[in-house]
Amino acid sequence: MSFSRIYEQAAARKGGEAELRSLLPTVAKPGELEALTDDRYLSEITRCIFKAGFVWRVIDNKWPGFEAAFEGFVPLYWQQVPPEVLEDLAKDERIVRNLQKIRTVPENARMIVEAGRDHGGFGAFLSQWPSSDQVGLLQHFKKHGARLGGNTAQYFLRRVGWDGFILSQDVVAGLRREERLDASPGSKKALVQAQQAFTDWHRETGLSYSHLSRILSFSVGD
Repeated sequence: MSFSRIYEQAAARKGGEAELRSLLPTVAKPGELEALTDDRYLSEITRCIFKAGFVWRVIDNKWPGFEAAFEGFVPLYWQQVPPEVLEDLAKDERIVRNLQKIRTVPENARMIVEAGRDHGGFGAFLSQWPSSDQVGLLQHFKKHGARLGGNTAQYFLRRVGWDGFILSQDVVAGLRREERLDASPGSKKALVQAQQAFTDWHRETGLSYSHLSRILSFSVGD
């Protein structure tokens, strides 16, 4: 079926086309991913990891404390930080004191540094990865990073403006309704099926993957 029908459903549910467009996520313009420094990428990855399974507004409200405690999230420092520094952070009241999540920072710092070394910065690494292969990028994060499975990496990519989909509950429901997904949402098969659906719709409409994903989610409901 044409994506135009999905678009019309979403616009009707949100009060019109203008209102729908005002709710669409921001997609990075050319050069913007490269302009974002590596410390900001480590910060956003860490924020998404701490939000997973937690109340998001609590993390957002405490984030200035995180920035202070992690001294600006400089990857070159955090990739080789001594273990006792992480243990001290697990006692720091400025942050959420979850040692398992704190320990992801050095691993993800190393991932950022290594990718940046090969591509001239982590932002350049992201900008060179095509949206038509989001599955491959998510697999890279899962292999080389820490706690970046599930939807965590998808939310990180959305926050920094990389053009991709998120398999939220509403998006999964929409894909099932359109008979584009029959696999378990957490499986690689589901990611591949979702990728194919959004790639088809991108070719049909010229819309970004992020916008297609959000529009599909808005089309779900009674």
